[in-house]
Amino acid sequence: MVTCKGVLERNISAPRVSCGPDFNQLILGSEGTLGVVTEVIVKVRPLPAVKKYGSLVFPNFEMGVRCLREIAKRRCQPASIRLMDNEQFHFGQSLKVDHGLVSKFIDSLKMFLLSKVKGYDLMKISVATLLFEGDKEEVEKQEKLIYEIADRYSGLKAGEKNGQKGYVMTFVIAYIRDFSLEQGIIAESFETSVPWDKCLSLCNNVKACMEAECKIKGILYYVITYRVTQTYETGACVYFYFAFRWDSDCSDPVRLCEEIENKARDEILASGGSISHHHGIGKIRAKWYKQSVSPIGVNLYKSAKLELDPKNIFGLNNLLTEEDQINFEELNSKL
Repeated sequence: MVTCKGVLERNISAPRVSCGPDFNQLILGSEGTLGVVTEVIVKVRPLPAVKKYGSLVFPNFEMGVRCLREIAKRRCQPASIRLMDNEQFHFGQSLKVDHGLVSKFIDSLKMFLLSKVKGYDLMKISVATLLFEGDKEEVEKQEKLIYEIADRYSGLKAGEKNGQKGYVMTFVIAYIRDFSLEQGIIAESFETSVPWDKCLSLCNNVKACMEAECKIKGILYYVITYRVTQTYETGACVYFYFAFRWDSDCSDPVRLCEEIENKARDEILASGGSISHHHGIGKIRAKWYKQSVSPIGVNLYKSAKLELDPKNIFGLNNLLTEEDQINFEELNSKL
């Protein structure tokens, strides 16, 4: 990383090195405020020989979370596993392409079997999408184990095509957002990470908080949905999606959206979630940085900033609020 005071670099690329604090985290978490990364070493792995999709249906989101937690605890996660709530499931169903009467009949039959034979409430079910990667034998072993675990939590196999469609929807969402904007609908997503024991309550609390805010602000038409997108042994990443239609009386829908998201972010932290899983802080979430790392943590970051960038050239004041910003003019007058 090139800084105002020179180049910070590691002179060895061994798999593990014990040479004091790991500056990688400091550099990669600084959001460009300490210098410019000009050279990196990355890991390269062969492409998997087999890539196979799958999906599971659970009677409700809670059972899905419990299943994903068990899979993570046993460290047997496939290449990807994602769990969507009921609203997101129905949203995905509404995007299906009409392939004629035969396709409609098959879909209706599936829903009939799910609701009447299995007894699942279609307004509560939750769906997980799966992606398996590896050689043929490894993928078959993964599938067998994952489906065995899912069976203990009333998870039913829902087929490879549904799994693949679920991942396609992930890429389509951005295009839907742009299309919706033209229809007077503003939408955004935000994420957090949370320990497993607080995952379900965080989802419920944040959704209830946002629903209450929508009512307070007079928003009649809105969608609030969430899903677990990455799993770890100790917790998971949760993504929230929020969209609402604004009327002609609303002069600043972007500000309105930000206000509701800020309330949601307060609730996330109160419910045991993190300020961000991977989106970062920037300026939008700077107000929660001190709460997340403590005042000593803020001072530690500021010390690194003063050491590497004393003239405040990099980063456009990311991470810190106005009150926490370093007074560089006063500092430079003393130097």
